[in-house]
Amino acid sequence: MVRVKLTKTELKARTDALKRFQRFLPMLQLKKQQLQGEIAGIAAKAEETSAKEAALREGMNSWIGLLATDSSLISGLIKVKSVNTGSANIAGVAIPTFESVDTEVGKIDKWETPAWIDDAVDVATKLLTLQCERAIYEEQKRLVTEELQLTSQRVNLFEKVKIPECKEAIRVIKIALGDEQTAAVTRGKIAKSRTPQSDDAEEGAA
Repeated sequence: MVRVKLTKTELKARTDALKRFQRFLPMLQLKKQQLQGEIAGIAAKAEETSAKEAALREGMNSWIGLLATDSSLISGLIKVKSVNTGSANIAGVAIPTFESVDTEVGKIDKWETPAWIDDAVDVATKLLTLQCERAIYEEQKRLVTEELQLTSQRVNLFEKVKIPECKEAIRVIKIALGDEQTAAVTRGKIAKSRTPQSDDAEEGAA
């Protein structure tokens, strides 16, 4: 227990602090719940994107063998020029949002390449786009998870440290002030019983 001053001023300070912590705690708990829900939503979007990737790859099975026989046809043919992102705010956390991907496709000689190369380029472009989108979701999850950890720490601090400390300090101060008041009353009675008036009254009675 943190040592406290056993004064009325300290009692007021601790009482005010307790009210402040009790007022902020529900807001922190709500924010924690919101962040947890957002993380679940982001994870679902990332899984959906991964499922789309898997479906695309599965659709390539019918002609992927052709690409395997001469992978140089598409190697280095497509590259990402830029990933276009926006921004959003989730429970006070700034996160990037996926918008689109700009890709660059190398020159294709229609006479020197097989007909299926166009399909390969189209699928590869879609895969690159999905991979970039999933990367944005992963970054969103990282940022929101960091905020969740900080919020959880604050909730625990308020629930397990600050509020109990204030309540205990208030209890101790009230007991001390009560004891002090009782002692003061007792001293007052003793002092009153020893006043000159009391002594004269006792002598007159004698």
